[in-house]
Amino acid sequence: MEKEKISLYVVPTPIGNLGDITLRALEVLKSVDVILAEDTRTSGNLLKHYKIDKPLQSFHTFNEHKALASVIIKLKNGETVALVSDAGTPGISDPGFLLVRECLKNNLSIECLPGATAFVPALVKSGFPTDRFVFEGFLPHKKGRQTLLKELAGEERTIVFYESPHRLLKTLEQIQEFFGNDRVVSVSRELTKLHEETFTGQVGEVVAHFKSKEVKGEIVLIVKGKEKNAAKEEE
Repeated sequence: MEKEKISLYVVPTPIGNLGDITLRALEVLKSVDVILAEDTRTSGNLLKHYKIDKPLQSFHTFNEHKALASVIIKLKNGETVALVSDAGTPGISDPGFLLVRECLKNNLSIECLPGATAFVPALVKSGFPTDRFVFEGFLPHKKGRQTLLKELAGEERTIVFYESPHRLLKTLEQIQEFFGNDRVVSVSRELTKLHEETFTGQVGEVVAHFKSKEVKGEIVLIVKGKEKNAAKEEE
């Protein structure tokens, strides 16, 4: 039986260290007709490093609705396309969902390669329970932010957030306010890079640590779930 032709490949790229790309990802990037990139400069550097010469097309949060129709036409015409983001797996807090959904609507085959995702090493390094966790991605900047945090304060599973350097302290201080000063959190930044850091402790300690330094790099914030109370334990 002949294998179904893949139209769209979703290809994870390194979150920092270029050596973390898989051999299969490199093979796919060399084989496709065009690569959709969140930032063509960032992806261009990766392709140049691995001597891959393929056409790059911009595909990011601000143009994906407009670009969608032309990409689907390419795929229907038999072209093969790879989707990459600046770092990690497309679709995980990055563009990708809309394109995948549209491909499925048009009966176009998709393959998502396994690979780098920032929250996995951060979650494992936190030492918090990994058997059950909830991924929240980036918090809303304004509307609904406090409401969501108040709801999550009672969550018993480990909670995973992505955060930017300039909003980290605000988020930690809000967790301190709504979750309590004794809630334990773990902050990982610059994962896989030279200045990688993970700092874990009660949220007040973590606030003090990051107030004392300039925060750089993309951040994964892991919050330990709320401890079950004695009453629940007995039930």
